Amino acid sequence: MMKNGVFNDFAKGIWKENPVLVLLLGTCPTLALTSSAVNGFGMGIATTCVLLGSNFVISLIASITPKKIRIPVYIVVIAAFVTVVDLLLQAYAPAALYEALGIFIPLIVVNCIVLGRAEAFASKNSPFRSILDGLGMGVGFTLTLSMLGVIREFLTCGAVFGIKLIPGWTTDFLLPGAAPGAFVIVGCILAVKNYFNRRAAIRNHTLYVPPRGLNCRNCGICRISDD
Repeated sequence: MMKNGVFNDFAKGIWKENPVLVLLLGTCPTLALTSSAVNGFGMGIATTCVLLGSNFVISLIASITPKKIRIPVYIVVIAAFVTVVDLLLQAYAPAALYEALGIFIPLIVVNCIVLGRAEAFASKNSPFRSILDGLGMGVGFTLTLSMLGVIREFLTCGAVFGIKLIPGWTTDFLLPGAAPGAFVIVGCILAVKNYFNRRAAIRNHTLYVPPRGLNCRNCGICRISDD
């Protein structure tokens, strides 16, 4: 039972509660940075690092943090890890990647995935489980962004991770690389995922119910003044 619970803490973020494809969080960087696979992968790794660090620290300090100021405290913790990640990227990442990620690295501070996991999970669970939750959500986010980047980059110019797979493709198809194309592709992926979820529910003679752990009713971030 313990092993299954530990595995679920990690695995749920990859498919069952994928932050983009199920919870529909982090859509701004998802749509803006997945015009190439490299950018999507880089953003996913950066967010994963912040999730790991912030979940761990917030889990440690949750019991001694006054309830009325918990959200500002969480944001300060997240901002500290975002600053570290930003400095590391500036020092070691390729200049083109750092420039492409641009303002979206500092905006991880207000990314609903990071703050949402801090409030909904890390503040209520042990450091070990919080690390697994952050890692699972980060891996799910990274895989989703990388997948979108691969699809959009290939449909735009016939390349994947900057490698030209179709040498004769000389004219870029602009729609997949633009914001409207991103919306269309994400919508198609969501439709496919919902189709398989519905098929699985029919086989099990049940109804498919989306996860409820991170919606407005359970989160409470907007109701700080009411606590």
